[in-house]
Amino acid sequence: MKGTAKQALGYGLGAVGKDMVYALVSGFILYYYNDILGISGTFTGVMMMAARVFDAFNDPLMGVVVEKTNTPFGKFRPWIFTGTVTNALILYGMFAMPASLTGTAMLVYASAAYVLWGVTYTLMDIPFWSMIPAITSSGKERENLSVIGRTCAAVGYAVPTVLTMLLVVRLGSGEREGFAIFAAAVAVVFVVTELVCVALVREKLTERQKAATVKEMFSALIHNDQAMVVVVGIVVFNASLYLTTQLAVYFFKYDIGNSDLFSLFGTVGGVGQILSMVSLPLLRRRWGGKQILVGALGVTIAGYLALFALSMAGVRAVAPLAATAFVIYIGFGLATVLTTVFLADTVDYGEYKTGRRNESVVFSMQTFVVKLASAVSVLIAGVGIDLIGLDDTAAVQTESTLLGLRLLMVALPVAGLVFSILYFVRKYRLTEAENARISEALRQREGSKG
Repeated sequence: MKGTAKQALGYGLGAVGKDMVYALVSGFILYYYNDILGISGTFTGVMMMAARVFDAFNDPLMGVVVEKTNTPFGKFRPWIFTGTVTNALILYGMFAMPASLTGTAMLVYASAAYVLWGVTYTLMDIPFWSMIPAITSSGKERENLSVIGRTCAAVGYAVPTVLTMLLVVRLGSGEREGFAIFAAAVAVVFVVTELVCVALVREKLTERQKAATVKEMFSALIHNDQAMVVVVGIVVFNASLYLTTQLAVYFFKYDIGNSDLFSLFGTVGGVGQILSMVSLPLLRRRWGGKQILVGALGVTIAGYLALFALSMAGVRAVAPLAATAFVIYIGFGLATVLTTVFLADTVDYGEYKTGRRNESVVFSMQTFVVKLASAVSVLIAGVGIDLIGLDDTAAVQTESTLLGLRLLMVALPVAGLVFSILYFVRKYRLTEAENARISEALRQREGSKG
């Protein structure tokens, strides 16, 4: 990529910090609210989906706000700083609910904290990812920065996945206090890494377009059909994996009988995810992005089927369970990087079609749909654990409950991934050749203005 090693370092560290926060919330908020605080899974799922209805309007509006921002520090970095500080404070408050709150007061606090967390996360996440198409050109340069960002994000995501269940039972006087302490530590790391990102990443100085109206920006987004294709794909395959993550805590605690193994599952999966991300440039020498995506999702499906077979056979050995995590996350890692590249390419496509370049409006959809995917997974998991009769006070769960848990954790994600494959094959048209043609057309258009 163009630019300095400092810029790459700053962007990578920023990705680590922000995804540590996201992993803690998306992976453990259901467990914390349901198993620790005693709030029903159904309430948590419905509350999170209601928050996503709000985000459907809030996130694109934030994208518009970023597009209209013009400061001496650029249009992205001021919002990254503001969102980080406020989100870190709310993150701690969400996992440090006062013990005096019960009943309705507890539900109000939990709901308000989660909604405010989502709003402030949007403040920094949209401008963070919007920088990719703004500071890179289509092709290898953009792909390299996407790999750096997504690989470092995977590292950040892996940290809470691995450490949370190991540490919260060992910090403080119990899991409730342990979550508060761990959330405080994550919040501090988050602030430090984003400050480094803001200090080291420099935005390109470009001639500003005439400010568009909100209506014009939303119109440009709606008419970007390829961006909408990527958005749908991100929702479905992220929700599929997040559903497994939500339920894996319960799976290892109640089915396997050892919650510490969840950390091992996350560790091995994280290694697979990171290795697959850094291997993307090698794979791209032989295959196109769409081919790699289909293959990646196919690998993840194979991992899911193996996990289901092992669970039904009563296998409790560490090695085979860890192997399935490795396979599942290999595919997810590749798909995550590729969809980021695809979405960045749709910015060029949108400019080619409409004459307007709206990075933040397009990437506001990524922020929204990733949070939507998390909410969908929590809704399904929350309602699901209530329906299958999972009892966190029982020493042993019934066989029907364990079967329901396995089906929720594996069968539904497989269905979602199959849909994603069929959908991308049919709908996504921005091949490497088409992107090159669009980039050349945009260069010629820019040259004619001069």
